[in-house]
Amino acid sequence: MRQIRKASALAGAAGLALALAACTSTTTVIKYGAGSPGASASGGSASGASAAAKPSPSPTGPAVTITPGGGVKSADPAAGITVTAAGGTLKSVKVATAGDPVTGAYNAGRTAWHSALTLDVAQSYTVTAVAAAANGVSTTKTSQFRTLTPASTFAAVIFEGENETYGVGMPIILTFSHPISNSDKAAVERSIELTTSKRVVGAWYWDGNSTLDFRPRDFWPANTTVSFTGRFNGVQGAPGVYGDHTLTQTFDIGQSVIAVASTQTHRTQIYIDGKLKYNWPISTGRDTLPTPDGSYLTVDKNNPVRMVGGTKGTPGYYNELVNWAVRFTYSGDYYHSAPWSVVDQGTTNVSHGCVNLPPAAAETYYKLAVPGDPITITGSPRPGTWDNGWTEWFLTWNQLLAGSALHEAVVAGPQGSSFVNPSTLRPNTAKAPLGTAMSGNNLD
Repeated sequence: MRQIRKASALAGAAGLALALAACTSTTTVIKYGAGSPGASASGGSASGASAAAKPSPSPTGPAVTITPGGGVKSADPAAGITVTAAGGTLKSVKVATAGDPVTGAYNAGRTAWHSALTLDVAQSYTVTAVAAAANGVSTTKTSQFRTLTPASTFAAVIFEGENETYGVGMPIILTFSHPISNSDKAAVERSIELTTSKRVVGAWYWDGNSTLDFRPRDFWPANTTVSFTGRFNGVQGAPGVYGDHTLTQTFDIGQSVIAVASTQTHRTQIYIDGKLKYNWPISTGRDTLPTPDGSYLTVDKNNPVRMVGGTKGTPGYYNELVNWAVRFTYSGDYYHSAPWSVVDQGTTNVSHGCVNLPPAAAETYYKLAVPGDPITITGSPRPGTWDNGWTEWFLTWNQLLAGSALHEAVVAGPQGSSFVNPSTLRPNTAKAPLGTAMSGNNLD
């Protein structure tokens, strides 16, 4: 606040004339005219002294409040910064820091401003706010403070590799070093932004307290670039536990390669970019070891893979080196080459649970497959097991939404992402052959 000096009037003894032309302060100028001490109509001395005129009070600017206030040493980074102006409007709010840049937004009347994201932990900030009253008088206020240094922090890692390519079913998989409390899961979701080269609708899903997945409502559009930013610094993950870093990653979704296998017809269809490309004979798990039903994703692949099952020396034991093997469950179910069962492929289920393919077909599929390609098994008496592989596609859209702390959909595109009420989304009424990706990412 400016220091304002006020002019004081001097009363003279009778007959003493005081000639005051003007008295100036740093913000206002007060002039004395006719009738003031030392002034007369003729401009000469007054015949007598009159009472000194008092200057009008100087107008004051708006009252500005900055929270956290100056001198605070352990501000809560999750609370951010709030600036308010009483008796005026905010003209500017600037935040200086050596940490992540701070942005924010004004309310409709510009009487308040709040930072958009959490602040960094253990970081110093200087906030300078300028507000003006209707009469033009302004107020400038500054607050210097520091955020707390947490006793414990959490870190997050993302499964996807930088600039790697994944299938159209691939979820974004985050793993946290410390369990996230239920009351803090929504704040963690809000701290994440997705930028996608093509519009995508999806949702976050908590698989326990340490794993957070993002899955599209329908498969990713083929050939989409995805950029992830997790601004976890200053986000509380549990009482007294805060994030202290920002996680970024960019990866690609490749062509659409989708496999659908029927244990009843003994065939698998392979769809490439939504069109049926291959229809191969297969043999799936025998009656005692059926291949599990479910909508899976390819996890990894190797050529060859040594497969061992049963107990050595007992019936059913096997120890085989298998070529062109693409894995889709953690327990060891694969699409793979099986020259020994070619005679049964297309007619009889004889495998130990894997999908047996002719060698040439297995090689073709192996060369197409990347992690995250959808594989759907149908017609089996054995249901799939949650988390035996990447099983996010076991979930319906409503089940996926229910697993979000916010219970909101995420709409992502080239300009970033936002949370929306799922009821604002147009229902996906498009019909497509089983195993083909549908766009479905429509927004009213």
